[in-house]
Amino acid sequence: MNDREIVQDTARSTLPKGAVRTLRQQQELSFLRDHLLRLDLASRHDRFHGFMDDSFIERYAAKCADDGTVVIAYIEDGLVRGAAELHPPDQSLDGLPEIAFSVETCVRRLGVGSILFRRLMAEARLKGYRSLRITTGAQNHAMRALARKFGAQLTFRHGESTGSIDLKPRTQFEFAKFAIAAPADAARAMLQFNRAYWKLVMEMYGWSRAA
Repeated sequence: MNDREIVQDTARSTLPKGAVRTLRQQQELSFLRDHLLRLDLASRHDRFHGFMDDSFIERYAAKCADDGTVVIAYIEDGLVRGAAELHPPDQSLDGLPEIAFSVETCVRRLGVGSILFRRLMAEARLKGYRSLRITTGAQNHAMRALARKFGAQLTFRHGESTGSIDLKPRTQFEFAKFAIAAPADAARAMLQFNRAYWKLVMEMYGWSRAA
C-alpha cells in the first residue's frame, strides 16, 4: 500500500485538499494528540463518549503510541485534521480489534470520514482481521451513518451504539446461491462488489491519485 495518497472524491463539488497516510507511532505522537485536543467540545464528547479533559487525551495519545494502535491520518496544511484508529484485538474484551474515528469540524462534509474508513478497512484486511468492533455515542448520528454505510450492524445499549463489521469477502459460491433466488439482485450485488474491490485496489496502490 502506498503510504501517502492525494485525497479526492470526484462525486463531490468540494474536495478535500489534504493527504492520507499512516502515522509513525512514536515519532508522530504529537500529531494525533494535537488533533484530539483541537476537537470542539461536542466532537470530543462524541469521540470519547463523554467529556474528557486535556490530560486524559495526552495519556490516551501516549497509550496509542505504545500499544500497537495503527493511526491513519488525514493531513492538511501540515496538521492532522482527521484520524482513524485501529486498536489491536488484545485491547478489547471480546477479542475483536476496535476502530475509532475523529474529524475536525473544518473538514467535515468533504468525504474525509469515508476515505479514512476505507483505508482503515484495507489495513485491517492486510493484518488478517476478519471483523472489527465499533462503538459510538447514541447522539453521534454522523458516525452511526458512516458505520452503517460500511456494513456495521449496530445495537443500542446503555447510551451507546455498538456493532461489528464483517471483513470476510463474499465467495463466488455465496453469490451463486443468491443468484438462484434473485438473479437481478445478485447481478447488481456482484457488480457493486467488483466496483468496490477494484476501487480499493486502486486506492491501495495509489492509482487513483490525481495526475
